[in-house]
Amino acid sequence: MTLRLETVGISKQYGNVRANQGIGLSVRAGEIHAVLGENGAGKSTLMKIIYGAVQPDAGELRWNGQPVRIKSPAQARALGISMVYQHFSLFDTLTAAENVWLGLDKSLSLAEVTTRIRELAGQYGLEVDPLRPVHTLSVGERQRVEIVRALLTGPQLLILDEPTSVLTPQAVDKLFVTLRRLAEQGCAILYISHKLDEIRALCTHCTVLRAGKVSGEVDPRTQSSAELSRLMIGAEPPQLPHGKRKAGEPALELKRLSLAKATQFGTTLVDVDLCLRAGEIVGVAGVSGNGQQELMAALSGEDPRGLPGSVLLFGQDIAAASTRRRRRLGLHFVPEERLGRGAVPTLSLAQNTLLTRTETVGPGGWLRMGEVRRLAEALIERFKVKADGSGAAARSLSGGNLQKFIVGREIAAGPKVLLISQPTWGVDVGAAAQIRAELLQLRDAGCALLVVSEELDELFEISDRLVVMAKGRLSPPLDPADATPALLGEWMSGLWKEQPRQQGARHAAA
Repeated sequence: MTLRLETVGISKQYGNVRANQGIGLSVRAGEIHAVLGENGAGKSTLMKIIYGAVQPDAGELRWNGQPVRIKSPAQARALGISMVYQHFSLFDTLTAAENVWLGLDKSLSLAEVTTRIRELAGQYGLEVDPLRPVHTLSVGERQRVEIVRALLTGPQLLILDEPTSVLTPQAVDKLFVTLRRLAEQGCAILYISHKLDEIRALCTHCTVLRAGKVSGEVDPRTQSSAELSRLMIGAEPPQLPHGKRKAGEPALELKRLSLAKATQFGTTLVDVDLCLRAGEIVGVAGVSGNGQQELMAALSGEDPRGLPGSVLLFGQDIAAASTRRRRRLGLHFVPEERLGRGAVPTLSLAQNTLLTRTETVGPGGWLRMGEVRRLAEALIERFKVKADGSGAAARSLSGGNLQKFIVGREIAAGPKVLLISQPTWGVDVGAAAQIRAELLQLRDAGCALLVVSEELDELFEISDRLVVMAKGRLSPPLDPADATPALLGEWMSGLWKEQPRQQGARHAAA
């Protein structure tokens, strides 16, 4: 096969952090090539260098056998290189079609691009409404826009950074069909994922990075997940002890919660009933855009339009309560969007603790900055966050490390109720196991947790009960032992048998 891309001695340093050190990588036409490594290993930096978004300090890129200096993403796209970022590069105020159109040559009109988006989305099973403004889309929907945008350029090299982190199993299967078809047509694919089973099933070659250096190359089809994990982090991820325990008293109750959609592109919540008890984890499965965002907004206090009595916290009516009051009552929230909602990109990690942790604020609102820094440093140490100290800007961290910091900030607050969306989105297997273990410890300490995730394996691993969200409705609860991915896939289309309301209420409270 033709050598499509080669990197020779690529190095990049940020302050005291050596992100890439002399990296050599070769990708051939028609090859699906995995790049594997733990959070902070240098994968995303290398991909940004290849895509022209970051310039290397040293080293050389060769494209189709010729040395090339890629100075910008526009030049990369002109060469035939497309990239889907883990942190999306979309303008919130523009529609999905306008965002796609900006990245294409202007030989096509916006109307033609809109038509092509619909055709491609239908062809590959990637549901995208080209006319929706990006700010109304969930994380999963934004990811589909990024994937469609990349595919529309007809790339010779496609870079995918955690492309399946918020896709359902059915959507992942369809994406894999697409990627294999592209590879058969000669497209080279660089595939970054922490899902080892995916890499083994999809990729034909794998380069492993550790601490910014290449630590090995293997054929992932001949390796077990445990062997790949050892190559990546030097050990197998710990097994989670998840014994059954008796749930306590009701902590968070939803009683026929209904909310009209806040925007024309939102989802209406319809008669949502749920009883979340102390000392249990309830997992919420579903395809992005089916009401998960609206549900979390209603529970966290971002949307206080619920009717009186529709949201109860330890028996208190909080349907119209502010986020601050809910937090004082012990309810904490981790949103699915890390940058922009979970953290302010330009602020330091220390400053970002102040978004939800106010114990470091003194009388009169004065900040005790020494305590603020100590809190951030304690979180960095406890949750093994790779960062250049508590003064590092949030945007300087890799996606997985920022996720560990944000999740850790809320876990360490000792919440009585924790709402968390996509807890391990984009984190490596070791960090994912650590976060899940922390969630289980919280549960065992009596915290009630509501976990929204599109990682079915994760929900099966940590949940005491499972529910599915589809079209703004919540399914009856299931014991994970009685559920299968196929059944949940059916329920994600809203195809569950409705229970009589009284029976459902008894089941929910059981």
